[in-house]
Amino acid sequence: MAKSVADQLVEMLVNAGVKRIYAVTGDSLNNVNDAVRREGSIQWIHVRHEEAGAYAAGAEAQLNGFACCAGSSGPGHVHLINGLYDANRSGAAVIAIASTVSSSEYGTEYFQETNTIKLFDDCNVYNQVATTAKQFPRMMQAAIQAALNQKGVAVIALPGDLTGVDAEESATAMQVFNPVAEIKPPAPALDQLAELVARRHKITIFCGIGAADAHDEVVELSQKLNAPVGYSFRAKMDIQYDNPNEIGMTGLLGLPAAYHSMHESDLLILLGTDFPYTQFMPTDCDIVQIDIRPERIGRRAKVSMGLFGSVKDTLKALLPLIDQKTDDSFLKAQLKVYDEVKKKMQTYVDDCGKKENIHPEFVASLVNEFAAEDAIFTVDTGMSCVWGSRYIQATGKRKMLGSFNHGSMANAMPQAIGAALACPGRQVIALCGDGGLSMLLGDLATITQYKLPVKIVVFNNRSLGMVKLEMEVAGIPNWQTDMFDPDFAMVAHAMGMKGITVSDPDDVKQALKEAFMYKGPALVNIMTDPNALAMPPKVEFEQVKGMALSMTKMMLNGHMDEVLDTFKSNYKHLKDLI
Repeated sequence: MAKSVADQLVEMLVNAGVKRIYAVTGDSLNNVNDAVRREGSIQWIHVRHEEAGAYAAGAEAQLNGFACCAGSSGPGHVHLINGLYDANRSGAAVIAIASTVSSSEYGTEYFQETNTIKLFDDCNVYNQVATTAKQFPRMMQAAIQAALNQKGVAVIALPGDLTGVDAEESATAMQVFNPVAEIKPPAPALDQLAELVARRHKITIFCGIGAADAHDEVVELSQKLNAPVGYSFRAKMDIQYDNPNEIGMTGLLGLPAAYHSMHESDLLILLGTDFPYTQFMPTDCDIVQIDIRPERIGRRAKVSMGLFGSVKDTLKALLPLIDQKTDDSFLKAQLKVYDEVKKKMQTYVDDCGKKENIHPEFVASLVNEFAAEDAIFTVDTGMSCVWGSRYIQATGKRKMLGSFNHGSMANAMPQAIGAALACPGRQVIALCGDGGLSMLLGDLATITQYKLPVKIVVFNNRSLGMVKLEMEVAGIPNWQTDMFDPDFAMVAHAMGMKGITVSDPDDVKQALKEAFMYKGPALVNIMTDPNALAMPPKVEFEQVKGMALSMTKMMLNGHMDEVLDTFKSNYKHLKDLI
């Protein structure tokens, strides 16, 4: 039998290292599905919703380098978009196969017809439609190259009729090229930076995900400069461990120590970070930014020196030019602040809450304690992200995935699917909010179907917790943020996995231990305090005023009970405001 375009597609995916395709099969995608079945070495993961498949592919790509998802004509590939946005903004190399209606029906408003070029235009590094067998292999090779080397999503749209025709050989290269280069600034720029560093006495280093492979160089630089090291959420697992000068995160999810250090500095060095919140950046010190993406330099802060290079290569070249500083008074002062911050964090853990209102800080600290040294965590956007960022500690072997740049709900559970398939044998723990889990609840069945031993911890606060807080600090009474939830443990049981609901703080330890030791998938539904607040590193007066205004409005509208519950739940935060 002659090789079809669908066969050629699968062959090229295999050669590029793709292990599985996350998809829901149907009509225009069926030839590809059949080619996967016949080829035999690629796994077809039948997700319940294509968005979950795109999230899973994004997670696998972040862990293993490359992944694939697919959606059939019209509604199927439309469902991919949110997960592809997240993958593209996360720098995940994903190839997305968007099968379409037959090419003869293009432009006729045919059933399920979409314009894939317009549809995927804003979430990719490559986006084309192949309409002939001669086009396809060249486009496919270009798509793979773009995804791998530009670190993003490549979309190939394929008409259903094209996948069944005989393949044609490409006149150009078919293999995958993923070269690695040494990239560092020129010697004069490094000399200039070394001279600047020599003149400054209070230096802070702040690392993003671009510094992930430069842990040892960052630590060496910080010790030479006696500089504290802060980091973004995405960089935490790669920078925090074995780092005596680390002072935690800043930003909306962060803690006061890094914010304080950055604002007390006379020089801030940004390494591989595109940290989004300008309000957390100092404005009265010199700022140096080093990035592999030079177009990002200066777009978040008033940078006085910008250098183009990979963080690892640049620091290797810079370190021999740096003399050891002897004055460590600034470093000691910032580490003392960080010690005080960690003591306050522990007070939130020691108070474990009460029945139906278990404190989430307590839960997250136990997850950290019981999780494996090389566990992979996925975190939902919202309050689950806060507790994960503050209480899950790096070991040098752990990984943490989330929708850090796109900020979408519902990412943690499907990302856990991709992580479990990408890294069999490693513990995978999803920290889910009840709102996020509800959105893609059907894909619990995917976890069961493929026997993935994922552990899901639900921070069930019966509300959209982060949205509720956003409304309150803006002076708006929270409304339409409450959730009516099923018993997620019963849902898990119905889906074929172990399910446990915990309402009493005294039962949390045993429930987590039981779930983590269980050989198959397990879900722990923990009834956390809906009024728990996450204080940012710096509390603005307008936020305090907004919270007071919203509480007053609620009292005037007869909701005094809710106001009292909020204050009772958060008395421990008062020390942060004094």
